[in-house]
Amino acid sequence: MRAYRAKNKFWTWVRVAFLWAAVLAVLFPYTWVVLSSFKSPADLTNPTKLVFAPVLDNWARVFAGGIVNNFGLSLLVGLATVLITLLAGTPAAYAISHYAVGGRLARFGILLAELIPPSVLVVPLFLVSYDLRVNGMVIPVIVAHLTFVLPVVTWFLISFFDDIPRDLEQAALIDGCTRFQAFLKVVLPQVLPGLGAAAIFGFVLSWNDMFYALILGGETAKTLPVAIAGYTTRSAASSWATCRWPSSCPCCRRCCCPFSSSGA
Repeated sequence: MRAYRAKNKFWTWVRVAFLWAAVLAVLFPYTWVVLSSFKSPADLTNPTKLVFAPVLDNWARVFAGGIVNNFGLSLLVGLATVLITLLAGTPAAYAISHYAVGGRLARFGILLAELIPPSVLVVPLFLVSYDLRVNGMVIPVIVAHLTFVLPVVTWFLISFFDDIPRDLEQAALIDGCTRFQAFLKVVLPQVLPGLGAAAIFGFVLSWNDMFYALILGGETAKTLPVAIAGYTTRSAASSWATCRWPSSCPCCRRCCCPFSSSGA
């Protein structure tokens, strides 16, 4: 019995040690990034230096560059894209799932839009936005994001509607509901978790885009990924240090990390 308890205690300590090692491995890059944001250009030349005089110049330079406005624009674009996507994609997914609109081909054919390279779409989108005098605004960026967010979110929601028993909708129709009322009061509440997951997924896709935002948004509608990438276009060490603090944010790290090494 004692040997059994000792063995269990040993494996418990092994699991705890493994979990702490995993936590440290995850937190280490963020800790290093945050520390780098407080370093001066001279201290950045020695990455292993942990004891240094912290400076706030990098943070002040970032806030003075309008990073808060860029964050707001990214939030606006992401929320608008998700809202339009759910309003259009939810009825489309419901129609494809329950009424076989478009046949079996529509279930997967909707994803063909994902195969179109962004470089093919950006030119006509830019020309149309220029003719409508909306270039340099968030409107063409939102429209461009819909080209790749709407198809995948619609396809994502089809499976949630497939799992809803048809008997629930038929019972609502027998009780006197119209088809729209049955969809709104019976079917839609059943897929609310799926709508939430689709909204998060679509928001992340929109948030991480830089290609469309860079070309269609320009300087006046610069989203956060474009702004962060702009801090790494200079070769000076101080500019490299300035871009460290946005990358420490979980919401920004994915759009910052691919460019951090190119500007160092």
